[in-house]
Amino acid sequence: MRKLFLLGFVVAGLILGTEANGYFEFNVTELDRIEELEYGFSKYSSNFNPLMVGLTLIRGAGAKGAVCLDGTLPGYHLHRGHGSGANSWLIQLEGGGWCDNIRNCVYRKKSRRGSSNYMEKQIQFTGILSNKAQQNPDFFNWNRVKLRYCDGGSFSGDSQNQAAGLQFRGERIWRAAMEDLKAKGMRNAKQALLSGCSAGGLAVILRCDEFRNLLSRSTKVKCLSDAGLFLDTPDVSGGHTIRNLYNGVVQLQGVKNNLPHICTNHLNPTSCFFPQNLISQMKTPLFIVNAAYDIWQIQSSLAPPSADPSGYWHECRLNHGRCSPAQIRFLQGFRDQMLRAVRGFSNSRKNGLFINSCFAHCQTERQDTWFADDSPVIHKKAVAIAVGDWYFDRAEVKLIDCPYPCDRSCHNLVFR
Repeated sequence: MRKLFLLGFVVAGLILGTEANGYFEFNVTELDRIEELEYGFSKYSSNFNPLMVGLTLIRGAGAKGAVCLDGTLPGYHLHRGHGSGANSWLIQLEGGGWCDNIRNCVYRKKSRRGSSNYMEKQIQFTGILSNKAQQNPDFFNWNRVKLRYCDGGSFSGDSQNQAAGLQFRGERIWRAAMEDLKAKGMRNAKQALLSGCSAGGLAVILRCDEFRNLLSRSTKVKCLSDAGLFLDTPDVSGGHTIRNLYNGVVQLQGVKNNLPHICTNHLNPTSCFFPQNLISQMKTPLFIVNAAYDIWQIQSSLAPPSADPSGYWHECRLNHGRCSPAQIRFLQGFRDQMLRAVRGFSNSRKNGLFINSCFAHCQTERQDTWFADDSPVIHKKAVAIAVGDWYFDRAEVKLIDCPYPCDRSCHNLVFR
């Protein structure tokens, strides 16, 4: 049975989680909406007791200019590995959108997305970060790290705006964090996996080959991008919403010099912020997990209110069950573009794919979509098993779902 996750917007900050009529219903504030797309719903789940891991601030980062938007220290959450995983490291890059102009970035620096002053002191480790073998069979006993995201530029900027009190130091945060973790044992890693969701998934693609070069040649290094395949595609009005967003990020945050040179030597910097122009040129093995009907891209890139002043897409963007046949055809065209974008990438034996025909976003950090009794599957294989088979070379994994509405295992997101 297809599972739907319903979100309702409420004025108050109260968060409720109830199960009724086969649906999981979450009432969240409008401000929480994008956060829940980025992080899933694990923090509201009550059916298991997840590991809570404390925040570590990177004390030496300030001297390197590696600071959040507001100048505070960056941080991460680390849970040590043990047994056979004691010398293996998984680094998860947090997601959370971008800020592309001064106004948005000033607003952002008053939140956990731009300041460690607002970050939770402890967070749940679920999905690929879980410490339980039954929830995370291949990586449960690795050293697992969640690097917090407080720069708004996918760990890639290096600039500042003194008048607005903004520091765009994502690339310095990335380097400072890696240096700190290497000093804590990562330099001796036998195995390593760089992963991330959404804006963090994009950061994985941008930083993957650099991560490979940080570690010994004898270390097995691979990368995993979850919901990071943001497509350079027109919106429903024929405009370029996401290209304009990315151009703002690249220009404002000084991203140009931190993009892969193999791309910037023949394309403009904004084009090199799009994964489709990078993935086939990467040297390090990469696994892509993405929903073919990525709900963030539908709501914020394809059919945002700014591109739909008449409201024709309003109901469809909140609930795919209310899309007209013409709108579904448009979304099938988006899926076709995604498959074309990965065609060359998938020809390489070293790479892996899991593209399911779901209305979802970020499936590796949520326990219900990573590995559970009713997790989404392609050919009976859950995301966790697909990633594990690929990482440990148990099988070549190139899983692409049939088009909507054929997949009955999806955990689709529906907004009300």
